[in-house]
Formats: sequence, structure tokens, C-alpha cells
Amino acid sequence: MTATSASELKLIAGGSLAGLFRELGPLFEDASGHTLSIHFDSTPNIISRINSGTPFDAAVVPIDVFKDGGAKGQLSHPIEVARVGYGVIVRAGAAKPDLSTPDAFKKSLLAASSVASVPASAAGAYVTKVYERLGIADDMKAKTKVEALPTAIAPTVARGEAELGVFLTNVFNAPGIELAGPFPADLQQELVFATAIANDAKAAVAAKALLDFLKTPPAVAAVKAAGMTPAPQRTD
Repeated sequence: MTATSASELKLIAGGSLAGLFRELGPLFEDASGHTLSIHFDSTPNIISRINSGTPFDAAVVPIDVFKDGGAKGQLSHPIEVARVGYGVIVRAGAAKPDLSTPDAFKKSLLAASSVASVPASAAGAYVTKVYERLGIADDMKAKTKVEALPTAIAPTVARGEAELGVFLTNVFNAPGIELAGPFPADLQQELVFATAIANDAKAAVAAKALLDFLKTPPAVAAVKAAGMTPAPQRTD
């Protein structure tokens, strides 16, 4: 690719994908010649950003973004990129709570002094639903240490500022923490991340190049290395 045909691609991405794009970003730039300018944010803020008319070329975001009529109307058909489940972390060396059954999970959550999470996000909304299902929503609201971004959860637990961290497992990659385990099977769910091109993308060629790149073996390997499950590869 020549310098004259290279573009700056303005990408909106889910906040929990920051770690993934630290790996994927340079790989894409090297392979395509385009450069990435990425805005990471929570699902509610992403929807607001899209609906406010802020210019962007492509998105890699929780599928929940496409449930908003305004945002969906400004994007091409979503293509699944990856999915990931939910889990719990503790500070390195701390006793790990029992997460084996919904009842044990409930007791462990109630026993914790504080829990770091990001309620204002697609993943956080599901965590809240789990709390409601367990009948402990009010208890957990009182002890939740609210973080602005998913990447802040692990450091908060590592510093001892929260006893537990509860969120998507792919963001639990900071030093000083240990994965206590996934949610119990009866409460587990995977959050799907999908990509799409903005209908009015100025760098549409670069956006299409990103969508194509996300299907390549290096991108799939990066998704796996980030603790996520790559989307099934289509054969049609």
C-alpha cells in the first residue's frame, strides 16, 4: 500500500477490548499500511457518541450497541468478532471464594467487603441481572466500587482497594491478581463483540480492510491470546 492510499481509521471500541487492541492494532497497521485512532468507551457512552454524530469509520463493540435503533441505523450489518464469559478475581495470594454453584456464588459475594466492577456497561448490566436473579441486587449496589473503565478493575483489586473484581474475564490480565474462577454454569453467559462499518465512513476502504483483517489467522490468534473465543469462521 502506498502512502497516498493509506488512511487514518477512526475506530470506536468497547472498553474491555483495550488489551486486545494493544496487540491487534500494530498488527493491523503493519499489514494494511493504515493507522488506527481508537476511542475506547462503555456501551452507553458508545451509543451516545454514535447518536451525537461524532465522526467515526468503524466499530468493534458489544452486540448490545446494535440493539439501539439510532446506533444500528448508522452502522452496517454487525459481524461477530469474538465472545467472552464472566468471572471473579482476587488479589494475588488471597483466599479464593467458592463459585461452584449459584448458592455458593451468592454467599461469596455477600461475604465480600467490596467488589470492583463497571455497572454502566453492557457487561455490567448483565452482572447486575445476575445479582437480581440471586436476590442480592441492593446488597451488591452498596458494596460495589464503581470503575469508569474495565481496565481499572484488576489494578483496583491488586491494590487491595476492592476484595473482588467481577466482570469479563479478558480484562483480568494485570499483575497482582488471580482469577478465582468463572461464574457458575447456571449463571454464565458470553458477551458477543461485533464489528461494523459506519454508513458515512470517510475511511471506508481502511474500515473494510480492518473487517477483513479480523478474520485472518494473526487476528484470530490475538483474540485467543486475549482470553476470548474467536467467532466461528464462515465457509460461504
